[in-house]
Amino acid sequence: MTTNSQPLSGSQPWLHQKGEVIQDFGTVKQFPLGLSYEARMYSCQRLNKVLADTQILYGLYKKHHWLMRGATFYQLHLVLDKHADEQLALVDTLAERVQSLGGVAVGDPRHVAEITSIQRPPNGVEEVPAMLSRLLEAHETILVEAHDAAARTAELGDDGTNDLFVSQIIRTGELQSWFLAEHLVDTPLVRA
Repeated sequence: MTTNSQPLSGSQPWLHQKGEVIQDFGTVKQFPLGLSYEARMYSCQRLNKVLADTQILYGLYKKHHWLMRGATFYQLHLVLDKHADEQLALVDTLAERVQSLGGVAVGDPRHVAEITSIQRPPNGVEEVPAMLSRLLEAHETILVEAHDAAARTAELGDDGTNDLFVSQIIRTGELQSWFLAEHLVDTPLVRA
């Protein structure tokens, strides 16, 4: 501290800084990964598509978790929150894979909204079966994309991206879809 109680210049944060973009979205920088530029570029494009959709799916899970109603409120409230946590972990995994390939992961929610294929839900509260169906449709969108991307990344020799699509995105999506779909089976809560 100086004698007039002003902080030393070295301890004051530099606020309101602006910077130049040092890597554009949709580009990949060279890393020594043993993968061609084309393979890394393709993988980053497909990963970013699934990343955008997964971020939207995470948001849907949280929204529906908060808005559950009815006799199965507690169970669905818990399972949707668990699924949301699992999707959030996938978001991080997908983004890190893009970055590790030399790309730029989509992260801004406004950019995500431009890229996603998942339809926007109503702002209000839907009936529970409609919310669950919306989640299933979002899963299917991601699963179709992931299956196709897994096959193509395998052809290009990108085993790491292929493994991520198969062992994490597809397997998690299939399991979560099963849990959701079983809640839509038409069985009475109580037998007469």
